[in-house]
Amino acid sequence: MAASDLTTDGFALPPVLCFALDGRGAAEPATLEAISPPNHDAKPEARGKGRPPFIWVHLQREDPRTRAWLEAESGLDSFLQSALLADDTRPRCTVHGEGAIIILRGVNLMEGAEPEDMVSVRLWVDRSRVIGVWVRPLSAVEDLVSAIERGIAPVSPGELVGKLAQRLADRMEPHVSELHEELDAFEDALLEDDTVQRGALADLRRRAIRLRRYIGPQRDALTTLSIEDLSWLSDRDRSRVREAADKTTRILEELEAVRERAALIQDQIVEARGARMDRYMVLLSALAAIFLPLTLFTGLLGINVEGIPFAEEEWAFAAVTGLIIVAAVILTYVFRKMKLL
Repeated sequence: MAASDLTTDGFALPPVLCFALDGRGAAEPATLEAISPPNHDAKPEARGKGRPPFIWVHLQREDPRTRAWLEAESGLDSFLQSALLADDTRPRCTVHGEGAIIILRGVNLMEGAEPEDMVSVRLWVDRSRVIGVWVRPLSAVEDLVSAIERGIAPVSPGELVGKLAQRLADRMEPHVSELHEELDAFEDALLEDDTVQRGALADLRRRAIRLRRYIGPQRDALTTLSIEDLSWLSDRDRSRVREAADKTTRILEELEAVRERAALIQDQIVEARGARMDRYMVLLSALAAIFLPLTLFTGLLGINVEGIPFAEEEWAFAAVTGLIIVAAVILTYVFRKMKLL
């Protein structure tokens, strides 16, 4: 993958990203070589009034250093490595020992990409580190990196996950609002009797369904994390994760509303089309009813037999034509009174 493929909003996410966070809101860059497997028998000590320090490692899956470090240096078992390196992932939270595998998704904001082609971030979180693996860059991760570089770092692994989940939800909201705006345009077009392209409406519904496919499980994953009995999750961390879950729930509800509105617009399009067809059929039926007796009358006068009245009179053609016109006017008046024309 080219370096240009690893950018969003002008920010380049390096394939190997390491931070040592001190638990008090500050962080320093680190290297993979300086990170050793944690000693789970010893609890990290907090410094001053802060939380215990921890490490954040964020790795690009296709980088050759990623798999080598995970297998040789991370201390993770094969199950966790497989979860972090899987090809296809759905949002979930799975507790494993003293840590948790957390897989989340965010909208794709890369230039030229479809936002609903959601991008995954896979995390292993325990009390002393957060190990993330990504395939395509996420703007929410870049937001966290920017905050750390400004000196506003998460103070715990739980806060890092909560902030990431909130940023993912924040990045989704504008895209869901765009779906509502497109539906508003469709409804305005219907009110003004303009033609609504059914293909465009079907595409909007498809986009909403693709978003909902991942956002529903993501809400469940965050809810699960907030209630799990993990020692490194403080009450404040749980509150932040619940807030992210609530935001995700609101987005899910908005997507449900988009789907329902799209279905109603589709029904209105079908009803409007059916009403137009009914009007055309009534009009054609009325015209047929007007011309049927006139056609019968002229057909009788046009048969090639003896005895047709006034056949030899010069004024006969004008009289018959006038009679036909009068009959047509009378029938048209009758049908208008019946509101069939």
